[in-house]
Amino acid sequence: MIEIPEAFTRSSVERDGEPAAAWLVELPGIVAELLGRWECVPDGEVMHGGVGLIVPVRQRAERSAVLKVSFPHPGNVHEPEAFAVWGGRGAVLLHERADERFAMLLERVQTATLAEVEDTDEIVTVAGQINRRLAIPAPPGLPRLRAQADVWEEELRQDARELTHALPRHAVEAAVATVRELGRVQPDIVIHGDLHPRNILRAEREPWLAVDPKGYAGDPAYDGGTLLKSLALKLVEADDLRKALHRALDLFVEAAELDRERVQRWAQLHAVQAAFWARRHGFRIARGGSRLDSLTELADHLAELLTERP
Repeated sequence: MIEIPEAFTRSSVERDGEPAAAWLVELPGIVAELLGRWECVPDGEVMHGGVGLIVPVRQRAERSAVLKVSFPHPGNVHEPEAFAVWGGRGAVLLHERADERFAMLLERVQTATLAEVEDTDEIVTVAGQINRRLAIPAPPGLPRLRAQADVWEEELRQDARELTHALPRHAVEAAVATVRELGRVQPDIVIHGDLHPRNILRAEREPWLAVDPKGYAGDPAYDGGTLLKSLALKLVEADDLRKALHRALDLFVEAAELDRERVQRWAQLHAVQAAFWARRHGFRIARGGSRLDSLTELADHLAELLTERP
């Protein structure tokens, strides 16, 4: 039986309560069952992400891989479908899947992530290249991102009405306009859905490969917004945040071969949503205090900068 990392146990229970605690009791048995089903043996230290346990294995004494078992949650349902349609194009290969267990056997890659790269230009360029490779026609089964547009608009209007905030009205209205004009009509293209540097890992088959997709069909420019939001703390270190932000935009859209205005508008929406989210829930890295205040102020600033048009 494998040993579940204490940090994974603690974070799972803090996030999902009693259902997670019950699942964690069953997890060693689930892993043992899958190891037997797929003829694998453990081959390294057990790791974890936010919602999934990762067990390095060797399959039939030949192929190195990882067994990933995720907490059963609607947000994890379509991950294997995305991997299957990509077939290793810009993402890790899917070898086996057990959807009833929220489990997959995946290509093993390195543990080093794109987030560890110092050069911001390299980060956004690599992410843009990955984004372009993942953008292929979507199968019917993937959820359409456009289905979330009505909820996005209602949340934006409710947050603007109920929360005390410093966002100018034109920034909020620009975000609402993006939802109406870009959110409700999107192409049927596979997108990652959570493209940030920690979800891009060094590999052998290709220099970098994506992991942990949400598996949506939608506008590839959406993930440009996800990426830029994730780089906020890195970009703010620059002497001129506006200049650094627009350089990152330019490099990403060039590598991803996307329309710059669309990426900027999605990024602005992400920033406004983050600014409101901070006020309602805090962030994972800061639930309160001066740290949260400074992060909220940064989200506000990014939203305003991204509202500007060249």
